[in-house]
This record gives sequence, structure tokens and C-alpha cells, in this order.
Amino acid sequence: MNYDVVIIGTGPAGQRAAQTAAKYRPRVAVVERNRLIGGVSLNTGTIPSKTLREAAMYLSGRRLRDVYGEGYSVKRDVTMEDLLVRCRYVMQQEREMVKKRMSMRNIDMIEGLASFLDPHTLKIQNGDSSTTIKAEKVILATGSVARRPPGIQFRAGSVFDSDEVPLMPALPGSLLVVGAGVIGAEYATIFASLNIEVTLVDGRTTILDFVDREIVDSLMYHMRDLGITLRLGECVQSVEWIRDDRVVAHLESGKRIIAQNILVAAGRRAATADLNLDAAGLKVDENGRLKANEFFQTEVPHIYAAGDVIGFPALASTSMEQGRIAARHACEREIFNLNNVYPYGIYTIPEISTIGRTEAELTAAKVPYETAVAQYKDVVRGRIVGDKSGMLKILFHLHTHEILGVHAIGEGSTELIHIGQAVMAHGGKLDYFVDTVFNYPTLAEAYKIAALDGISKLSFA
Repeated sequence: MNYDVVIIGTGPAGQRAAQTAAKYRPRVAVVERNRLIGGVSLNTGTIPSKTLREAAMYLSGRRLRDVYGEGYSVKRDVTMEDLLVRCRYVMQQEREMVKKRMSMRNIDMIEGLASFLDPHTLKIQNGDSSTTIKAEKVILATGSVARRPPGIQFRAGSVFDSDEVPLMPALPGSLLVVGAGVIGAEYATIFASLNIEVTLVDGRTTILDFVDREIVDSLMYHMRDLGITLRLGECVQSVEWIRDDRVVAHLESGKRIIAQNILVAAGRRAATADLNLDAAGLKVDENGRLKANEFFQTEVPHIYAAGDVIGFPALASTSMEQGRIAARHACEREIFNLNNVYPYGIYTIPEISTIGRTEAELTAAKVPYETAVAQYKDVVRGRIVGDKSGMLKILFHLHTHEILGVHAIGEGSTELIHIGQAVMAHGGKLDYFVDTVFNYPTLAEAYKIAALDGISKLSFA
């Protein structure tokens, strides 16, 4: 079978690439190795983890404890099954939606493991049978797998990686999280919100280095307030079991941590090992990642790569856009806007969102800037939703008032960030927020409060 475009992988990048390509080319196919469509994002990563967070926040009553008291909860003894009920519902609904979109656009769905025989020929292995297809253009969107560092012995049910969290049979009494990146920080706060004893270990002395330091400092305060023990600058050397329900992590410093379960969130590797990339003339780095240009072409021009296979930022949102751009370029369509300023959403408790440059980056670049800050406690909506500790910070140029970055922590910050994103994308200035009327009461009003704070700092009266 010959195709105009073949996409390998049905995660966010693959879905968007397939739907875009199908607008311009009649013969489009998607290859998925797993029985369940949607990739890691839908089945073990983004969707289940964010749904687990929402379920934990609701059932624990944590959102409204500022209003009803620290003892408030919707359900006293939350179980893993309670959390998974909501996960299964959302995941099933989303799978059906993905299938519907593919069907509506007449995209061929091929189940099996794809590998290159030559730059234009793919072998699809499904069990004991195999078939061969040819493609004019190929888009690699195979995603990533959890990295398992040497020295840590994994055991089902007690020591597991982030992809296996939705498979946990029960909530642990205590949990050691190894790795304080985005995934580790998210799961640490989710489990701690359920009154589980959590210890977070990372070999680095700081966490989330790409996020504004004031926001990270606030997150770390909230982590400790949730009862999380932070062990930064520490590395796990080995693990051993002292009985069926207890595991000991030995640290390089000589310390030891005892927990019922260990969750290893030590980064991810691109899922490219089975593609036989040598036959296509492609090479990968030490983490299995491919190099791609601004149009997401690899070193072989008719083969594109998008999403986790090319590395940072490896977000579902950015992966979708990369898949769209790759497909448009593969179909010889104009790329109207190559906007490299993307928002980041980190679904810790509280959640974080950021776009643009941080204070550290601006200081290093010697850019004169000022800060404009609004605290949720000064926004009526913050008190209504039960979050008085959130914060919105705008960084703007001292002389031109151009918005250089927006950083937020607190309820709804991953939604709130898009207002700043839109104004930044159109070259807006801080003055826009001073003169704009926002619905009242809303969290969006924080932009006006912050802008007034920023303008007041410019006055020498």
C-alpha cells in the first residue's frame, strides 16, 4: 500500500499531524503499536495524571479547606479505585473522540510495530503477521518511555516508574519519589494532598530550573506545607526490600529512606529503539532523541519528527503544534507563524504556569525590567475559590513597558496564563491591562491589579 503521509504514533503530536495532513492529502495512515489509541499522553501520562489530580483535589476537599476548615473532605478514606473511576471515564471518552476524528477524515488506522526497511518503506509487525507499506513522507511521533536509571531494581507493586502509576492497586501509606522534575513534583504533591507521607529526592540542589525562582520558592513552601520531605542534592544508590510492604532506598550520602512504595520519575527516553532508524539514514542521541529543524524535518528531508522524540519541552500542547507544523510542511503548505514562545503548565498542587523569560534570564541578559505583582488574596475571586496564596507576576521592560514574561502559581493559573500569552503575542504592553475592564469577580482581574502595581513602581512621586 502506498501513502502520501504516514504518521507513526497516536499521541498528541501524531493525532494533530494526521488530522492536518488529511486536509491536504487523500492517502494518510497512522500506525499505532498499542491496542489503545492515544499514546502515553492519553493512557499513562498527561490525561490520567491530571485527572488523578482533579479527583484527589475534589475528594480530599483540599480546594475549600481555607473556607470550611482543615478537617473538610468530600470522602474520608479515599482509595485508588475512587481516583481511577474518574480516570477511566475521561480516558474512554477521549479515546472515542480521537477515533471519531480519525474516521471523519478517512485516515487509515494500522495496528502494529513500525520499523524502516528503507527511507520510504515501513514494515508493520502485528503479532505473527507483518505487512509492508510505502510512504512519500513520514512523521515520527512515537513519544517517550520512562527512563529507568541503573542501580534501582524495579518490582511490580512496590518500585515503579511514572507510566505505571495508573496501574497501582492501592494508595501507599508512604511514598518515596525519585526525581523532582515536572512529573516527580506533580505526583509528589498529588499523593501528599491525600495525606500520604511523601519524600522527594533529587540529585540537583534546585528544582524546575526553567521556572521563575520566586514561583519555585512558593511551590517548595507549599510542598513542605503538604508534609513533603525534600531531600535535594541526594542520589539513590540502591534499593532493598526489608519485607513485602517496605522498601529501603540507600542514598549515596549514607542516609536511608524507608517507604512502602518508590516512584521513579528520573526523566524520559524517546521511544525510537524499535524503528530501525539506521535503515532510514537517521541517528539518535544518548536519550534516543532525533534532531529536527524549525519545520521539524530530520536530517532526511522527507522524514519529520515531533513531540517527545525531539526532546524538550516535551509537553502535550507543544507536541500538538509541532505535529501540525510538520504536517503542513510535509504537505507543502505555508507555515504562517513560527512562534517559539509557548506557555508551560505544571500541574502540581498548587499548579504553576509560565510564559516568556524569567527574572534570572533577564538579569543575565542585562535587560532593564520591573515586576508587576498581584496576590490572589487581593482578588475577590481568589477568596471565593478558596485560594489566598496564589500569585500572578508580570515582567515588563522598564522603558517600553513591553511584556517580557508572565508567571503564575495558584488555582487556575494554567488557564490564566493565556491572557498574558495573547497580549505578548501581539506586542502588547503593561498599559493594556491598566485600561482593560475584566469580568468581576474573576481571577483575570489579577492582571489589572498587577499592572497597577507595576505602574506604581515607575512613579518617583
